[in-house]
Amino acid sequence: MKVFLIGAAGGVGRRLAAALIVHGDSATGMIRSPEQCESIAQSGATPIAGDLIEDSIDELAAKLAGHDAVVFTAGAHGTGRDFTTLIDGKGVEKAATAAARAGVSQFVLVSAFAYSERDKGFGDGFEHYIRVKRGAEIYLTRTDLNWIIVRPGHLLDGAGDGLISAGLALREKDIRRENLAGFIVEALHNRDLNRTIVEVTDGQTPIAQAVAEVARSVGPRR
Repeated sequence: MKVFLIGAAGGVGRRLAAALIVHGDSATGMIRSPEQCESIAQSGATPIAGDLIEDSIDELAAKLAGHDAVVFTAGAHGTGRDFTTLIDGKGVEKAATAAARAGVSQFVLVSAFAYSERDKGFGDGFEHYIRVKRGAEIYLTRTDLNWIIVRPGHLLDGAGDGLISAGLALREKDIRRENLAGFIVEALHNRDLNRTIVEVTDGQTPIAQAVAEVARSVGPRR
């Protein structure tokens, strides 16, 4: 499988690229600056220049052409409300439209747990972030793509152990980025898991088993 990563230079993106390569897949990682080339190459992905904000839909579609799937892990990461809207919100809309135009039907969005699962006191910026995330999810669910929305728990570094909890509704807990990357790889390869929202945390179930159980619980779609 040939996978296009938007957000490839991030903590999840780099781990996902490495996990895809180990699985025998290939990955293309979109980068905004030449400084990111080395980290992308080290992860095993092939870097390609692109800018989620500045590129037109047609320009982005040209980059996506020939891939089997798109995984969107990009985020504004606290750089302000405007960038949150442009990347976490409008960026998802642009990427989904470009994927459809390029004939790439499989689309995985790394999103976030619902606001109600968070502690209070994060401020208006965080509330805006969650509102934008919800809007991006709604937009994606109304497309004809074979989408999966992944809501990971609080992300941690450190080596993954290959054990997770996954379901349509979970209490938010931590998840190591390596475990999340492993879940996405398995989800990409399970054709029965599509057009659904899955929440994921660290847990006690092997990743492949957890993905298969979620797929059975929602049943085949499309």
